[in-house]
Amino acid sequence: MKRPTAARVVIHLHSNPSIKFPHTRPRRLRLRESVRDLVAETLLTPSKLILPVFVSDRVSKPAPIESIPNHYYYPPQSRELVEFIQKALELRIGGFLLFGTPLHKDSRASSAYSSNGVVQRAVKHIRRELGFEPTVFTDLCICSYTDHGHCGLVRYEGGRATVDNDSTLEVYRAIAVSHAEAGADFVAPSGMMDGQVRAIREALDNQGFTDVGIMSYSAKFASSFYGPFRAAMDSAPRFGDRRSYQMDPRNAAEALKEVLMDVEEGADIVMVKPALAYLDIVRMVKEALPYTPLAVYNVSGEYMAVELLSRAGYIDRRSAVLEILTSIFRAGADMIITYHALEAASTR
Repeated sequence: MKRPTAARVVIHLHSNPSIKFPHTRPRRLRLRESVRDLVAETLLTPSKLILPVFVSDRVSKPAPIESIPNHYYYPPQSRELVEFIQKALELRIGGFLLFGTPLHKDSRASSAYSSNGVVQRAVKHIRRELGFEPTVFTDLCICSYTDHGHCGLVRYEGGRATVDNDSTLEVYRAIAVSHAEAGADFVAPSGMMDGQVRAIREALDNQGFTDVGIMSYSAKFASSFYGPFRAAMDSAPRFGDRRSYQMDPRNAAEALKEVLMDVEEGADIVMVKPALAYLDIVRMVKEALPYTPLAVYNVSGEYMAVELLSRAGYIDRRSAVLEILTSIFRAGADMIITYHALEAASTR
């Protein structure tokens, strides 16, 4: 029987200081593995993991992603893409988050909302071959579709370039509808534009896609841990940075404000990103919103830290992966987006 491998935490706190434990020896509950499993507070299951999937119009067959080892670019209408997702389903992986790299980039990210776009074709192909068994999330951002690499449309005034919030929302609306038409279960706006959830919810509802959900990147911090992903997607900003829209790592209360705003606007699932340096934010969000599903993104830089340390022989990879996933769930995550999903689910 396969051992449980990903995590869900239910914590019961008792703060009565008068309780005494005069005859308790905690080691009795640690001496055997079967007993440790019985009393474990964090229960692990692959169904709580979401696997990132990269589809690209720049490859004609699966190609390794140099900056994210053990992951591949897949042609959007390929047999290999379907086989990859089928393998993950057999391991009971809970969902798939699709990212796309197009052939064409421009200032308005027109490839992102084309009905013939790379993600749109991939989702249609998955639905044709596998039906609605896979739960498909589609990343809704434009950084890999724009020639400037920002997550919003750029406006130039007086020689100064700024990311324009409101015109970007119109593009997000179009992307969301095109993903829904292709068959996505959830769209996942990651651009951190103000009002993005409301704009997308209105667009989906107006087109009759009331059953398509929104998993919002609600508290996405301007982090140093995104580098491998940006290299994989060719999505680094060509000028400036993203600190005018992604969150300041110094702020915690603001993260809760962002999450609450997204819930009010109609988010079905909220997210904290990255994971390990922000577990305090995860805990705070879950305590404030215990009944709102919370996703946490275990990002590419965190993945590569494990990869490089294990290659050098400094850590045991299997133990490190399970420890990291457990810590994220223990902090309050209901689901984790992680590049470790397949290896964690394969661990016995």
